[in-house]
Amino acid sequence: MVKEHSSAELLTIGEVAERTGVAVSALRFYDGEGFITSVRTEGGQRRFSREVLRRIAFIRVAQTVGLTLEEIRDALATLPRGRTPNKADWARLSRAWRPRLDAQIALLERLRDQLTSCIGCGCLSLQACALYNPDDLAATLGEGARFLMGDKPADLLGRLHGDDEP
Repeated sequence: MVKEHSSAELLTIGEVAERTGVAVSALRFYDGEGFITSVRTEGGQRRFSREVLRRIAFIRVAQTVGLTLEEIRDALATLPRGRTPNKADWARLSRAWRPRLDAQIALLERLRDQLTSCIGCGCLSLQACALYNPDDLAATLGEGARFLMGDKPADLLGRLHGDDEP
């Protein structure tokens, strides 16, 4: 349920931008796409309730986690109309992000540990690539930097010996 607010309780778009660190253009986009809601003054200026600050914080955290706008929209759609995520909502929604965060952490750890070695990207510019990824055999495992994404150079042994299976 959307609460009624007096104009003194409402924030201007500039105040929301300053408080959240989100550009005014992004706030207009979020408003236009229904991620947040505003009311209009007689002069057509947007005004926001203070609760929008938490909703924007939720959106920013979700983006930091790597959620797409569509995934964020779906998450917000699970809330009753116009409600800002409360503590229980936050716990439920953020719990679903844990596997994604764990995967991102693992990827960053592999990046840190393998930054100076062959990551299976196909550039073949490092001497180690001739040993770990000869002729870019890592490409047969899929797209991207295969070793960085979790495949091991040992996964290529079968390829080196003529197997067609990964």
